[in-house]
Amino acid sequence: MVDIPANIRIGEASLEVGRFASLAGFERFVAAYRRGLAAMEAPARTFDLSTAYGSVRVYRFGDDSGVPVVLIPGRNASTPLWRANLAPLRALGRRVYALDLLGEAGLSAQEAPVRSDHDQALWLEQALAGLGAADAAPYGPGFAKAHVLGVSIGGWAAVNHALRFPARVASLVLLDPAMTFAPVTWKMLVVSLGSVAPMPQRVRMRLLRWVSGGAEVDESLPEAALVASGMRDFQMRLPAPKPFSEERLGQLAVPTLVLLAGRSIVHDPCRAAARARSALPNGQVELWPEASHAINGEFPERIASLAGAFWAAAEP
Repeated sequence: MVDIPANIRIGEASLEVGRFASLAGFERFVAAYRRGLAAMEAPARTFDLSTAYGSVRVYRFGDDSGVPVVLIPGRNASTPLWRANLAPLRALGRRVYALDLLGEAGLSAQEAPVRSDHDQALWLEQALAGLGAADAAPYGPGFAKAHVLGVSIGGWAAVNHALRFPARVASLVLLDPAMTFAPVTWKMLVVSLGSVAPMPQRVRMRLLRWVSGGAEVDESLPEAALVASGMRDFQMRLPAPKPFSEERLGQLAVPTLVLLAGRSIVHDPCRAAARARSALPNGQVELWPEASHAINGEFPERIASLAGAFWAAAEP
């Protein structure tokens, strides 16, 4: 059962706050969301955390002690995107939190305009601070730091937050992060049209296949149905993420693992890898030639194994 926040915006015209365009579209999204969540380990707790910009939906999986892991999804996705990753990550013996991005398709509910990169970082910091304070039982005091794992635009959000609030972050794992180490390609700009331009659903699914390196994608997969509905049914009102300068990336002091997809259409992967290696002061960068931008679903066990070793080495 998935509780629906009462403050989710449906059908309200707004130039500053994201919303689902119609009740039918929201129901379509929630059906895919429920199907994906049902295929995962049942959450131990569910939170709707208050921030200055709205409420943030977070799920906690497991009761393990130690430094937890926070998952940040990509654009037009949400917690069910991690269906393939949750079990391998949980096998590492860590509790895992998954959040829905504020202002994106999901069960986080935007209530105030997000106008800048600082606003983007601030709502995430407020959510993590609230989560660390609220989720103390049964393993003692709430956490002060977390390992943050983000995919695609979630990787950008993780870096944007860590640059402004490094005390909250034990480490970063970035899966083919968009707008972080290289500009987006014209191919990704075409895919983004699926979120703003009316088009047949079969065309949206074709765009998703493009993102997934040509792999067959249809709405029988909960993740595909979720992202396709997010593109079709949710209207974002967020500023475009700004690329980070070389100087700014050089200020990212937390340990950072970057896994780039060699078949990504989001950016030039070789260019992104070279810039990440040169700019990050505490970075470990790998380029996986066989991976597409859907890297998290293609290699969940490999990602968990590498991330687990990275997290252990990053802790005192």
